[in-house]
Amino acid sequence: MDILILIKQVPDTETTIKVSGGNIADTGIKWIISPYDEVALEEGMRIKEKNGGTVTVISLGPERVTTALRTAYAMGADNAIHIKTDEYDVLDALTTAQAIHKATEEKKFDIILAGRQGIDSDNGQVPLIFAVKKDIAAIIWANKIEVSGNSVSVTSEVEGGEATYEAALPAVITTQIGMNEPRYPSLKGIMVSKKKPIETIALSDLGINVGENLDVTGYELPPQRPTGHILEGDDTAQKAGALLKALREDVKVI
Repeated sequence: MDILILIKQVPDTETTIKVSGGNIADTGIKWIISPYDEVALEEGMRIKEKNGGTVTVISLGPERVTTALRTAYAMGADNAIHIKTDEYDVLDALTTAQAIHKATEEKKFDIILAGRQGIDSDNGQVPLIFAVKKDIAAIIWANKIEVSGNSVSVTSEVEGGEATYEAALPAVITTQIGMNEPRYPSLKGIMVSKKKPIETIALSDLGINVGENLDVTGYELPPQRPTGHILEGDDTAQKAGALLKALREDVKVI
């Protein structure tokens, strides 16, 4: 059972994002594996431990992405692929999926796992486009995965409950937060990960033109939210009256 995990390096959720000169300032940003992708990696490790095989992780981005790949190594991954580009901030989902497809088209994988979305762009499109490129099934928002021979059964979150899908392998599956608890890298794993090889592929060598689908004109922070308004009153009736007055005179919706 050969498993491919798509991982994305993103800013830590507690990092303060700063914009300078229309660009995001990288200084002071702590970079991590996207939490949804950590779940995918953990699930891949569990499938390997149960069925045998290998786990390969792949990520696209500048040199700093290697730290995410080595973290994956420390968690137990067997192989790592880095699609290297310094123009990562202008890559759209289609270009990213095409790059991953090109970089892996000579390799055979039974299951491709990815988080349901990256916590930075939140678009969740790369795994699905990759599935279309491979012409294989795609199942999203998995809460449970069961592999049996050449097929897989996936229980996924849907509106109002859960649904169970079955598909032939190979297949692309995106994972949901809560389906497992990602393991911490062991000290031994961290030490070993520093010596493991990372297969590096330049994006330019894949014949993909950067920026042809997306033109980034600049970045800016959202406007500061106005301060809240506290309703004055000694009891519920007075506060209700103050609310009605504000809706009529200030907001002008009634």
